[in-house]
Amino acid sequence: MRLIQMAPDAKPVWMTELEKIQAKAAGQNFMDMYAYTTETEDLGSLAPVKFTQPKFQKPRAINAVKRVIKELSTDGPKENLQTFTSFRTRHYRSQWGRDSQKWLAERIFNITSEFAPKGLREHITISEFPHSWGQNTIVVRINGSLPYDDGVVIVGAHQDRADDDGSGTVTILEAYRALITLDFRPRHAVEFQWYSGEEGGLLGSQEVAKNYESRGVNVLAMNQAGTKEAFGIVTDFVDPELTEANKELVNTYLDIPYVETSVATPVAITRPGIRLDTAAPSRSSTFEDSNPNIHSGNDRIDISPEFSFTHMLEFSKFAVAFVIELAGWTKNE
Repeated sequence: MRLIQMAPDAKPVWMTELEKIQAKAAGQNFMDMYAYTTETEDLGSLAPVKFTQPKFQKPRAINAVKRVIKELSTDGPKENLQTFTSFRTRHYRSQWGRDSQKWLAERIFNITSEFAPKGLREHITISEFPHSWGQNTIVVRINGSLPYDDGVVIVGAHQDRADDDGSGTVTILEAYRALITLDFRPRHAVEFQWYSGEEGGLLGSQEVAKNYESRGVNVLAMNQAGTKEAFGIVTDFVDPELTEANKELVNTYLDIPYVETSVATPVAITRPGIRLDTAAPSRSSTFEDSNPNIHSGNDRIDISPEFSFTHMLEFSKFAVAFVIELAGWTKNE
């Protein structure tokens, strides 16, 4: 049995794994309270290390961002998503889920080896954040150039089906590829994270958040990607200042407009009181207009009519802009 919270103000209820699967198939969002019921401290209860929160400004690295955007292509996302969705399932408790995560980690390693200049590779680490269920979260870090630890800017996606969120997985991977191709040297450290266990109730991101809180990690900004012809910006359980900055990035760099939407269920990385509180999730549209095939057997690129790799590339553009504008670049911009 698992303790499940279906809404922010709802009393947690006990559910079986089968009931969780049925709830997800019915389109219900929820959080599995695993991370809070198996640890001594509740997430958010640890006193965060006091850091000065960044002041988000209007876009100012336009030339640098546009230079990287020119490197983006739909070829990589097409190839990567075709392979990523060829696994029978990517469910976090299955062997296929573990195998797909291993493939993704190897793919990230190969892209880094092929596209990152040797000098930059020395500043990149690729690691797995282990989980008890077998499918791990992948964390890629590009160290910052500042002579002191001044926090990290994070872009994330979770490892699920094709549109939810395999599309987010490959779009941030394409952003990463374009950035390292042009020898991106951030001032603040940057992390790309691919979470495990979202369909089980945000399990992977909860454990990552718990770990970062316990270590007092200073997360300057975080964006969760997902991928209708609009860019959905979540307005609840987020940092309002960063949300406004995201709107500016969409207006400046994307060819599609943004729409405001609600996540309805608190995301682990935005829980109050932890250092990952400067977060602002984004998605392909409003939750009401989501692809009806997500969390179903039809969430596949050969079936779902929602798929547009050109549209997905807009999210790669956003990830590039988010990273450069908020982490900075030591090169002349």
